[in-house]
Amino acid sequence: MSKEDKIKVLYVDDEMNNLHGFKATYRMDYNVFIANNTDEAVKLLEENPDVRVILSDQRMPDKTGVQFFEDVRKQFPNPVRMLITGYTDVESVIDSINRGNIYRYIKKPWTDFDIRSAIDEGNKYYLTNTTLAIRNEELQKAYNELDKFAYSVTHDMRGPLLSILGAIDLAKENEDMGEIKEMLGMMDKSILKLDNFIRSIHDYYNMNRGEQQIVEIEFEKLVADLKDIYDISAQTGNVQFDVRINQSEPFRSDDMSLRIILNNLLSNAFKYQRRSEEHKKVSLDISVEKGVATINVVDNGIGIDDAHVSEIFNMFFRGTTEEVGSGFGLYNVKDALSKLKGEIVVSSKVNEGSTFTVKVPTK
Repeated sequence: MSKEDKIKVLYVDDEMNNLHGFKATYRMDYNVFIANNTDEAVKLLEENPDVRVILSDQRMPDKTGVQFFEDVRKQFPNPVRMLITGYTDVESVIDSINRGNIYRYIKKPWTDFDIRSAIDEGNKYYLTNTTLAIRNEELQKAYNELDKFAYSVTHDMRGPLLSILGAIDLAKENEDMGEIKEMLGMMDKSILKLDNFIRSIHDYYNMNRGEQQIVEIEFEKLVADLKDIYDISAQTGNVQFDVRINQSEPFRSDDMSLRIILNNLLSNAFKYQRRSEEHKKVSLDISVEKGVATINVVDNGIGIDDAHVSEIFNMFFRGTTEEVGSGFGLYNVKDALSKLKGEIVVSSKVNEGSTFTVKVPTK
């Protein structure tokens, strides 16, 4: 077993003979660190955060072992803490055990069996707690994925649906059957695309639990689905919608994460237009070069105040009350980009518009 694979054990004692004897006895079985005082012990813990077991003598000149463990418990909660003590200190030791400052105590004079069994038991306890922390983190991740799933099917989808309803209202007032049929055809196509999008999200989160599915990405096809939806938003909102795609090389990534990024950025670009602006514009520009996809979403809408630009990716943050929103969309964008190892830069001016530049490396 290499030194790196051995259980890391820290022994704290003010008697140098005890320290050297301990290290000489157990260095072949454990990765042993020794400290002559509590300050030195804290420094070693800072340098070795993966120490699993700490043994400390109770009687030390600067502070007792109980006081030492009580002090380091908050800063270093993971290592299993064990006290070496005589009978006279048992009452205070039991109180410390009850308060959770130490895991157990070893009575003096201790035997080789006492130390080895204590370290091995402490290591099992450490591994159990570590596994539990990992499971809790995975559970939290699952809850976060469920939140995003619920958001995607309830909030993100609502914008395009409202656009379709707007088109229906326009069709009701239009007596030209040719135009009405054209609008109905667009609505029918968008509803089918929207239904497929909802099904895709459901499959993605339900079956894969948010795990990435890396596939070949053809941005022309990917954007075509979204363009069918946002063409209606452009028509009903009197917004000029331009799309430019330049891809001459293969690109691999997670399709659904890219859809979430594009959908949220486009949704915001259309949603936060200035009502007084006669020539509303939204543009989507995608290029792939040297293994990096660069996505630019530009609008001439209401813009973002400089004071809020650093906050817009926070969960539930909303920079305006002009439009209904949950403040979850850009948080989802940031989370998706984190998984793709991508980055986003925002440039915006109030009453002039915003530019979101996304860069995503190929997988």
